[in-house]
Amino acid sequence: MVALKPRKSNKNPPILSHEFIIQNHADIVSCVAMVFVVGLLVQVTSPYAYIFIAVQHNVTDFNANGTFNPMLKYTTGWKDACAVFFYFLITIVMHAVVQEYILDKVSKRYRLSKTKLSRFNESSQLIIFYALSVAWGADIIIRDNFVFNVPALWNDYPQPMSFSLKLFFIGQLAYWLHCYPELYFQRAKKEEIPHRVFEATVGLVYTLGAYILNFQHVGVALIVVHHMAEGIMHVAKLCHFINQKEKITQGLFFVAKLLFVFARIFSVLSFGLFAYGLTKVENSLNIAEGKFNIPAIIFPALAALLIFQFYLSYTFVKYHRERSKQDGTPSSSKVKVLKQKPKKKEASKKSGGSEDEQVDSDYAATRKSPRFRNATKTK
Repeated sequence: MVALKPRKSNKNPPILSHEFIIQNHADIVSCVAMVFVVGLLVQVTSPYAYIFIAVQHNVTDFNANGTFNPMLKYTTGWKDACAVFFYFLITIVMHAVVQEYILDKVSKRYRLSKTKLSRFNESSQLIIFYALSVAWGADIIIRDNFVFNVPALWNDYPQPMSFSLKLFFIGQLAYWLHCYPELYFQRAKKEEIPHRVFEATVGLVYTLGAYILNFQHVGVALIVVHHMAEGIMHVAKLCHFINQKEKITQGLFFVAKLLFVFARIFSVLSFGLFAYGLTKVENSLNIAEGKFNIPAIIFPALAALLIFQFYLSYTFVKYHRERSKQDGTPSSSKVKVLKQKPKKKEASKKSGGSEDEQVDSDYAATRKSPRFRNATKTK
């Protein structure tokens, strides 16, 4: 008897199991975020929920005539951690929405392997994040007039932040924090985890350092330029492993290389100029006022930036060397295959021509045999 295979059960996974949490993590997190939103409707919990949802530490002054200044200004404080946590939950929900309703539908058209699918999802999510960061950061630079008033970065240090600038940094911190649980939600492979953890940690540490030390105004310029170069690089990688037209891929990589070099030079020169300008101003350390203008903080921050730029340059050169080797191997293998094909034809000629000619010769030999003739006579 043949053993019957058990039927696959279509039952939902057990509640609070790993599979249940992974499949429904967006719904679970959105319910947690709704607790804070509903808390605004209740008078007792409204002050506590407001700390998580609204931007805190407002330091807006009144005008000379006693009217309230419409340009809201903010500073840093411990309540910002609550806002980062709330927008951390929102980022997880938005990540799941983009993945399910956009990226999954697009990836099905290309029928990618598991490795390429993982790279596709990672690069696509980063491209969306980089594009939003560049557009938002460029708008802040234009509105706050950073370009035409560069000396004010160190003369007016520490400057209070506008509403958009403060929310920008809260969103950046929330995004890099959400990368850690996404490793579990996306079932990341073991070999992918170290790289993604390192990338998220570096983004979190440097963004948090610029935010705490009140380097937000120069930090947003560095973030915009860095994310612009990284975004074009991920677009080129996306076209590369989706196997699109080679000319477009080469053009994107060329633009990405130029932007990468520009970003490294701009980052070093801009922060070096900012550090040099701070040394010309009165050195002081006042944590309550947010002043960290002392050499013991400025020069280590500059050294950390230089180390990061050196690391990015090293990984950039390493990646393009490996890519050039990969682009060179298929051409050599094709040459070997072309060299082997004439040998097969020559062997077939030596053995007696093509397969059809060989079959015809075998059939003629059987007709001449005495057994074949005796069989036809008996019939």
